[in-house]
Amino acid sequence: MTVDEFIALPDDDGVDRMLIQGQLWEKPMTRRNRWHAACEAAIARLLGNWAALQPKPRGKVFSGEAGFILRGTPGSAVGIDVAYASHDVISRNDLDTRLIDGPPVLAVEILSPNDKQDEVTSKVREYLDVGVALVWVVEPVFQTVTVYRPNERPQLFSGADVLSGDPLMPGLQITVNQIFED
Repeated sequence: MTVDEFIALPDDDGVDRMLIQGQLWEKPMTRRNRWHAACEAAIARLLGNWAALQPKPRGKVFSGEAGFILRGTPGSAVGIDVAYASHDVISRNDLDTRLIDGPPVLAVEILSPNDKQDEVTSKVREYLDVGVALVWVVEPVFQTVTVYRPNERPQLFSGADVLSGDPLMPGLQITVNQIFED
């Protein structure tokens, strides 16, 4: 399937879709829960606070299943829970564009109870393959974050461990505890 065919699919509130290397993945829409929503809000706020301190022109933080076209052929288009896109990527897109064309610098996926390991693994692998520099997979139940970077082994963070955005997001320092604070 192409990205254009994917975008042309009718909206269906009950179906969650992503396109990974030309393959359409569909599953029943995840029922969000308060832990997922709280993590998403906290991460978006923490990233937004950091982004606001960056010199202009600066990138932008997106949340709420922000749509990104990761590649055209084979097509990949996904919704990302929280993402930070560079100014370069954002400036290449028209204001009326529904999906952002280009990979973000940071992609954050917050796990839900019905997420399947193969889907999460495929998404993370695709992010890294298309040039996403940093992927965080957040596990709300155990309050951990697994960090993926290209050509490096994944790292597990918890508690007072510091998540860093260096070198592409200089100065970004967030403790895992900040994501899960009550």
